[in-house]
Amino acid sequence: MESNEKMAEYETDDLLDELDEESGGQQDELYEHFALTVDRGQTMMRIDKFLTCRMEHCSRNRIQSAADCGNILVNGTAVKASYKVKPLDRISIVMPYPRREVEIIPEDIPLDIVYEDDDVILVNKQAGMVVHPGHGNYSGTLVNALTFHLRELPLFQEGDMRAGLVHRIDKNTSGLLVVAKNERAHARLAKQFFDHTISRRYVALVWGNFEQDEGTVTGNIGRSPRDRMKMCVFPDGSDGKHAVTHWRVLRRYGYVTLVECRLETGRTHQIRVHMEYIGHPLFNDERYGGDRILKGTTFAKYKQFIDNCFALCPRHALHARSLGFVHPATGREVYFESELPADFAALVEKWDGYVSAYNPQE
Repeated sequence: MESNEKMAEYETDDLLDELDEESGGQQDELYEHFALTVDRGQTMMRIDKFLTCRMEHCSRNRIQSAADCGNILVNGTAVKASYKVKPLDRISIVMPYPRREVEIIPEDIPLDIVYEDDDVILVNKQAGMVVHPGHGNYSGTLVNALTFHLRELPLFQEGDMRAGLVHRIDKNTSGLLVVAKNERAHARLAKQFFDHTISRRYVALVWGNFEQDEGTVTGNIGRSPRDRMKMCVFPDGSDGKHAVTHWRVLRRYGYVTLVECRLETGRTHQIRVHMEYIGHPLFNDERYGGDRILKGTTFAKYKQFIDNCFALCPRHALHARSLGFVHPATGREVYFESELPADFAALVEKWDGYVSAYNPQE
């Protein structure tokens, strides 16, 4: 019998499709976690067969792949697919999401590929591209492009909406994504995201100045009870999921600040929500209040400057700059970086020029 501790991310994922046309978000951990306790009267049975009988829409091959990668634990210890379950065994399993019934049409869309080998592909996603098909976005997505680019691989020949994905970023966030090219790489990367061993650093331009040079935001993130299209922080932990964001100042402009954000967890719109929560919404973040003047002077010339900035970078100023993980085949740590895209770089340059000319003070 499955316990109440089954923690599949279905609810959150359904929220993403409903929440926002981006069909993506900082809830970027595309795995599911099941936990169950074997009944007292259970006869001994291979664990792959046992789990296949108890998990809907999950093939024996997926379960065996998870076991091969050390993603199935019994009483806290990794086991192989041949392990015989016993009464009261405590089983925990982590694996990438199962496929969804959405027709994926391969599309020859140019990709900015940072790195590629037989197991993984690193893509530098441009702002404006949705990661995978969802409500209102059934073509033109990263998955459509990957399905075309990797059409010779078995993992991408079945029209799986999430083929190879283990995380994602918002439609209007630019930057790095790692995609698995086979089942084993998929399972091993999913486990790293679950264990929070993936290194992810973002660059953001946010409103306001900071008293300190670095800090940490901790607060559960869940759906806003006042606006279903937004997420919010529940500081008392009464709702939502545990979320931690570490930040440090890169450059101060007085009215806005360039910061680096390091994700310890991956929740829907995490950086955007956490920055708003501490009073520093992302610059030009329409959903979380950053698309209006929050700091600065009352001069018309300043207002025009901000309007010009919004036009220069017509999306929230957030870029997934770096990604580090253990390579699923070699076992070696790898690290990748991407430069700020043209719109974000131009925005930073414009603020550099403004500060040099006017040197505003808080």
